[in-house]
Amino acid sequence: MEVVIIDVRLDLGAGRRGTDMGPSAIAVAGLDRRIRALGHVVVGHQEVVVGARECAGIQAENANFLTEITAVAQELQQRVFETISAGYFPLVLGGDHALAVGSVSGLTRLRPTERLGLLWVDAHTDMNTPDSSPSGNIHGMPLATLLGDGPASLVQVARGGNGRVRPEDVVIFGVRSVDPAERIRVDASGVRVYSMSEIDRRGMVVCLTEAMERINRETYGFHLSFDLDGIDPSAAPGVGTPEPGGLTVRESHLLCELCADSGRLTSMDMVELNPTLDQGNATAELAVWLIESALGRTII
Repeated sequence: MEVVIIDVRLDLGAGRRGTDMGPSAIAVAGLDRRIRALGHVVVGHQEVVVGARECAGIQAENANFLTEITAVAQELQQRVFETISAGYFPLVLGGDHALAVGSVSGLTRLRPTERLGLLWVDAHTDMNTPDSSPSGNIHGMPLATLLGDGPASLVQVARGGNGRVRPEDVVIFGVRSVDPAERIRVDASGVRVYSMSEIDRRGMVVCLTEAMERINRETYGFHLSFDLDGIDPSAAPGVGTPEPGGLTVRESHLLCELCADSGRLTSMDMVELNPTLDQGNATAELAVWLIESALGRTII
C-alpha cells in the first residue's frame, strides 16, 4: 500500500485548544517508521495550513469559526481527492473532527455516482446543527453536515462534485453522549448507531459484524473516521471531550483489525488527539498502534 499522510492542524472546531498539535504528537510516536515496518510505502506528507485562532472571526450562525473551517474543509477535500485519484491511501491526522467534512467529501467527489460506506467511531454522534448545538462548536456537526444538514457553506463543501454519503451507509460506533435536541435528528436520520450500552449487551463481535455488513452492503468501500474519544479515557486521556465507559484498547484494535481484514478500507481519519491533555504521549502511541492495525498489522 502507498500512503499519503495529511496533517490537519485544526482546533477551531473544538471547545478546547490543543488538537492542532495532534499530528506532531503522532509523528513523535513513530508513525512513519511503523507504517514502513508493515511493508507499506509513505509516498508523501502534506499539511493543511490553518490560520491562527487569534486572527479568526469567532461566530457565525452559532457555528464558531465557520469561515475558517470551511476553508480548511475545502482544501482538505482537494488534497484527499488528488490523493485517492492517484491511487494512494489518504491517512488524515487531526486536528478536531470538523475536518471530516473535507476528508469524506474528497472521497465522494471522486466517485459521485457510487456509494461510500462510513464507519464513524466516536463517543458522540456529531449530528448537531447550529440550531441544536449548545456550544456552536463545529466538531459536533460534521456528520450532520455530510448528510446535508448543517451550516450552508460547509454543506456546499460536503456536496462538492455532487457526491454525498447516504445515511443507510453510515454506522456510528461507541456512542455514549448525545445532546437532547441532537437525538431527534439522529433518530430521524436513518444512520445506524451502536451505543456502548448495546455493545455491552450484545457483544463487540456481533455488533461489529453487523456494522461491517451495513457499510459494505452496496458500497465500493468504506472510510474509517476514528475519534479517539470513542475509547475509554483510562486508555486515551489525551482528548478534549472524554466520556467514561468507552471502547477498551482491545475492542478498538479488533475494530481496526476487522477494517483491514475486509480489504475494503479506502481511507482513514485519526482525530481529536490533544497532547496538552495527554499523559506521556500515551494517547498518541495508541493512535499509531490503531493505525497499524487498520493498515494490516497482525500478531502472527
